[in-house]
Amino acid sequence: MPDITIQGSDGSFGAYLAVPTRNPAPGVLVAQEIFGVNQVMRDVCDWLAGAGYIACCPDIFWRIEPGIQLTDKTEAEWARAFELFQLFDVDKGIDDLQAGLSHLRQHEACNGRVGSVGYCLGGKLAYLMATRSDVDSSVSYYGVGLDELLEEAGNISQPLLLHVASEDKFVPKAAQDKIKAGLAGHAKIDLHVYEGNDHAFARTGGEHYDAAAAQLANQRTLDFFKETLA
Repeated sequence: MPDITIQGSDGSFGAYLAVPTRNPAPGVLVAQEIFGVNQVMRDVCDWLAGAGYIACCPDIFWRIEPGIQLTDKTEAEWARAFELFQLFDVDKGIDDLQAGLSHLRQHEACNGRVGSVGYCLGGKLAYLMATRSDVDSSVSYYGVGLDELLEEAGNISQPLLLHVASEDKFVPKAAQDKIKAGLAGHAKIDLHVYEGNDHAFARTGGEHYDAAAAQLANQRTLDFFKETLA
């Protein structure tokens, strides 16, 4: 599967692209964690391609350091990841994801229907793609900072699926309660809480990986995309 280049509004940047064997197919835009377009994100794209989607993960850290690929295995890499998170411009990142969305829709293997999915920081961005873009559907895994973005929920007109970890160390209980209350009753939003699970429970090989919760969340994601991108 290739690394590609996407032309954005103020420069070009890299992305990883995975294409299913049968196409044209719907697309899924993958918003990265704080570790860059690393092997975990590439594996997510390959998983989605295996499920029949053309998947693309853009390098949204390119303005800070292009092509970075960190792991979650060392303190130094965690420190760099948090540094990147602090330096990251969310609005610019959404611009880049919208460029990725356009790129996917115009790809010869894509049928024009495109969803988005994101993890951690990417979970926040997937939520913002639902509020700020014309993406056809979105999935957020343990998105951070959503409690500060609830005023944008009124802009959501396409389906949004949220996976929330009840013991998320980056999303305190008070923030979770605010999110659940703020989004309750929204006709386009489906929210699932994974009791007893911490942040990044679906990151294969991660410290808080939970196979059962990950399998459940991933199946819900595939069912959701099957319904919303058909």
